[in-house]
Amino acid sequence: MFSMKAAALLLLPCAIIPALLWIAQQPVRAQAPSPRPAAPGAASAIYPEYQPDDNAGFVPIFDGKTMKDWDGDPTFWRVENGEIIGETTPEKVVKVNNFLIWRGGKVKDFELKVEFKLSGTNSGIQYRSVELPDVGKWVLKGYQADMDFTNGYTGNLHEERGRKPGHVVLASRGQVTRITDGPKYKLLATIGDSTLLRGVVNVTGWNSYHIIGRGPVMIQILNGQLISATIDEDSKNFVPEGLVGFQMHVGPPFKVEYRNILYRKL
Repeated sequence: MFSMKAAALLLLPCAIIPALLWIAQQPVRAQAPSPRPAAPGAASAIYPEYQPDDNAGFVPIFDGKTMKDWDGDPTFWRVENGEIIGETTPEKVVKVNNFLIWRGGKVKDFELKVEFKLSGTNSGIQYRSVELPDVGKWVLKGYQADMDFTNGYTGNLHEERGRKPGHVVLASRGQVTRITDGPKYKLLATIGDSTLLRGVVNVTGWNSYHIIGRGPVMIQILNGQLISATIDEDSKNFVPEGLVGFQMHVGPPFKVEYRNILYRKL
């Protein structure tokens, strides 16, 4: 007498055969061919090989040894170890924001590369700026690549003593803006979150600003990261040409260092 297990084994082929016959009757679907690896250089027409930017066409405007072509209050500015150093102390106090001004010419359409290190308070790189002798000696008004030790302002495209309401941020860190007559400030796009972009900054070490000005367009790049930009179409307040300077800011004692200052006329 067959066991229940033996009976189940005899019935198994009866169940499998109809299933196999059904599968055999189904139409054969073509399978997509496996992708081939791209031939070397095959995509170059669309994606060329991008080279890192270099300093072709740039000239140094600081000789690393002297203050030649630079003009500022010697109370605060000096040259040391291949760097321009600005420093305040409890005895040497800044009473009004003033600047170390490059007297080698004015910049119009240009690129400027500067390495900097800040130990406290605030500083900035002025460009396309004008002097305000009625306010004080070595006082500038104009566009500024801002920096501060707490990174609240670092990356901002600031205007020192600018249009309404005075000191004004034309494009904050992470923004691309347009300024029109009025003035009216318009947000064109965002580059990234302002708080997260603080991570671009080397707080205790060297950083680099790459500033580009061409016509009304001004771009600021910090440590290789696009950080802010504006298109200044405010006909009353746009300044197409002016001076370069480094800021000595009021506030607690601090030290700022600048080196490898390169300029390119566009």
